[in-house]
Amino acid sequence: MTMISADPIPFAIGDILVLKKPHPCGSKEWRVLKLGADLRLVCLGCGRHIMLPRAEAERRLKKLIKETNQE
Repeated sequence: MTMISADPIPFAIGDILVLKKPHPCGSKEWRVLKLGADLRLVCLGCGRHIMLPRAEAERRLKKLIKETNQE
């Protein structure tokens, strides 16, 4: 079996992810706090922190809003 490897989405700390399904609080927007094999995200609606595997985050992603305030 061969697997097709697509390039990973270039997430950065501070980016906002809009996911397909809303969080129970109603918000679909999450801010990236930590990168790696797992992403640490914080809900912009209620402040809940979660760890999500990168592959699952890429699959659930609807829109990526890049952080423009880079110092």
